[in-house]
Amino acid sequence: MVDKSAFLLNLSVLYRNTQKYFDKVLVPYDIGSGQLIFLLCINENEGLTMQELTNMTEVDKGTTTKSVQRLIDQGYVQAMQDEVDRRVKRLYTTAKAASIMNTIYDCRTEMRTALARDMDFPAFEQMLIQATDNARKALVPGQNDIVPLKIGGLMRMSLVDYPGEVACTIFMSGCNFKCPYCHNRDLVFIPENYEFVDPEEVLSFLEARRNRLDAVCISGGEALLQKGLISLVRRIRELGYLIKLDTNGYYPDRLKELVESGMIDYVAMDIKNTPEKYAATVGMNEGAFDIGPIRQSVEYLKSGAVPFEFRTTVVREFHTEEDLRQMAAWIAPCEHYYLQKFVDSGNMIQSGFTAYEDEEMKHLLDVVREQIPAAELRGI
Repeated sequence: MVDKSAFLLNLSVLYRNTQKYFDKVLVPYDIGSGQLIFLLCINENEGLTMQELTNMTEVDKGTTTKSVQRLIDQGYVQAMQDEVDRRVKRLYTTAKAASIMNTIYDCRTEMRTALARDMDFPAFEQMLIQATDNARKALVPGQNDIVPLKIGGLMRMSLVDYPGEVACTIFMSGCNFKCPYCHNRDLVFIPENYEFVDPEEVLSFLEARRNRLDAVCISGGEALLQKGLISLVRRIRELGYLIKLDTNGYYPDRLKELVESGMIDYVAMDIKNTPEKYAATVGMNEGAFDIGPIRQSVEYLKSGAVPFEFRTTVVREFHTEEDLRQMAAWIAPCEHYYLQKFVDSGNMIQSGFTAYEDEEMKHLLDVVREQIPAAELRGI
């Protein structure tokens, strides 16, 4: 009889059965479980190099190269030369891959649902994350698990991004959400020819502006996606700047780590909608979306760990008066909550969304102030 407390055996059985499941459901696409993780990583990090993919997956270079080559041969991935360094090839998914990704994500959700039966799966996932981090640090000391930073842009001066301070804003590339009304789709779906900003260039700029700027706002995309962020924050702090972090709140542990490092002075967290409408508002499949991390970040910020604000970009097609009332009740009490008027930047993920008129925004503010008296408007 098998000892059900045998950790290594259970770990092996979990891995093998998950592998068998994906091998079965992916047959129509001629993809095996061995290629799946690489396809997912490339799809969610368009333009990464083979070395970056190897570091991210922690799979040996030979296996990574073999798996990616199979995806290229199947037409799901293409390798293109970097325009600056011709020795480097960057990996991108193809239209063929795009046509099956929703199905693959649905399969992943089905697998997760099956595993979650009769257990507190979110708690298990958090423990698994911790066990994985422990394995990296204790079992393979010195292993590099830092994903290279990808800075999408630099706004050299802003009078509005950091309350009361003259600041610059660093835009980090990549986001785990796909909000249909997002005003900068290039930071979410990174174009093949996207020109990233060298972190050293940003630091040189900050070094030269120490007497002119007071603060740095780190925004996105979603900055907390990039595990190497803390090293950039540390170097900015060493230059003497105040630092503000913009986040969607989906990574409460990373948020807590940064705040408790003592290097973050202010946090702005987006509140997208009511919990019931969150998935649709961030462009995610409801069955695959977990509101739990958002709730954790809300409660953590309300605990007083760091000065903060909540903010909501109000879009007519997504937000009703009743939605705003429920959202205010959810996050109250808080000192700073801003309703931001939606603006069509012309570079949105989807088109066709509209803003409320100024007078309508003032009425929505009155509704929110029933719960949060100090709430304010931005953008009108």
